[in-house]
Amino acid sequence: MTSIRKRLVIINRADPVICGHSVEGRNLAETALVRGFDEVRIVTWPLERLEAAGLPLKPADSVLPYSPGIIVERPAPVGDYKVPDGRYVAGITGRLVELFTDGVPTVALSLYLSPHTLAVADAVRAAQGTGLPVNVTTIAEAVGSDVTNVVRTAVEEGRLGAAAHILSSYLSQDHCVAVSEYTRDLIIEEAQRVDDQHGTRFAEQCRERIRISYPAIDAAQYLGLDDAETERLLAARGLERDGYLLFLSRLTDAKGVDDLIHGFERSRVGRETELPLMIAGRGPQAAALQELAAASPLAHRIRFLDDVGDAEKPFLMAGCAAFVLPSKPRPEFVETFGIALAEKMLAGGGPVITTLTGGIGEAIGDHAIVVPVNDPDAVAAAIDRAILETTAEQRARWAEEAREYALQFDRHAVFDRLFERLPREVAAPA
Repeated sequence: MTSIRKRLVIINRADPVICGHSVEGRNLAETALVRGFDEVRIVTWPLERLEAAGLPLKPADSVLPYSPGIIVERPAPVGDYKVPDGRYVAGITGRLVELFTDGVPTVALSLYLSPHTLAVADAVRAAQGTGLPVNVTTIAEAVGSDVTNVVRTAVEEGRLGAAAHILSSYLSQDHCVAVSEYTRDLIIEEAQRVDDQHGTRFAEQCRERIRISYPAIDAAQYLGLDDAETERLLAARGLERDGYLLFLSRLTDAKGVDDLIHGFERSRVGRETELPLMIAGRGPQAAALQELAAASPLAHRIRFLDDVGDAEKPFLMAGCAAFVLPSKPRPEFVETFGIALAEKMLAGGGPVITTLTGGIGEAIGDHAIVVPVNDPDAVAAAIDRAILETTAEQRARWAEEAREYALQFDRHAVFDRLFERLPREVAAPA
């Protein structure tokens, strides 16, 4: 007889992927350990498959270890047929069936509807078909890109089956959540398009069932940073506090790094000071952006960092004169929340400059300098305002107000709000 009384299984893209919702899975797992779960497992993909997919991975030695009690599983593929993704999904689904039928009360939380919620839905059906006792509560979290990349494409191509597969699997879960109001509205909009084309009734169900669960951030990692350690880490990079502009996110078209580079060139800060622009991150556009920066008249002051680890990130954020993320919508990706922005607000430091793309407004509230998308001139003006036209007292007040707002995204608060809806045997501390 097992001694495990309550288990949480999280199915997502686990570290070392540079992806806010992978880190969110880690944060929810860490919180579960102090909220009464005596076993926490993350079921995810083998590293070689993540690498083959071209995802921007963190350097392995920069990833902080998980707490004792968190088990990361990367199931091997099943079979030897030549359909790689199907083999790996079969491995994940099969492992979930085993976890759902071993008698332990289990919460299964999937982040990304495709393929993780699909795998959970299939695993629940298979587990129930075994005739063994099944005690599992399912939560599916839609992060937004899974809708824009998969459901929207299926709708535009008139492929009812693909859209219905995702929406019906999502709605089959016990609890359906989205990472922002923007994401919830996006799902309902796409579900309505399916309904209008095919006479289905997905949108009505989505309106009734989807609740909001903002991404979980480890606020403690960003609060109360030691000044001496900040100075030491900045000095190791050749930086000084309040002496650089910072971008820190994935290097993709949707993040607006090109607008940032052009805005930096046109700003008074760019023309009249020696402040460098630090672009931290990895991604598919890294080479193109480095080429763009090399052609800039300020090329000698634009530096790229591709080795920023979990431990260093808060200090870089806290030390910058301003943090700029001029995100813009793209067909393949829309910022459905803005985790990096909330992290920066928790860390303190200079003002945040960003756009109101997607769900960013929910992440920042009234605590950022907002610019239009695709507008380098506006980025330039915002950089000058943040650095040249504010007093130290204003900046300190803005930072404090931004931190107070962002505390609502602390992982403990998010976890408690998410799990308060669950049955007592899997929600309340033992």
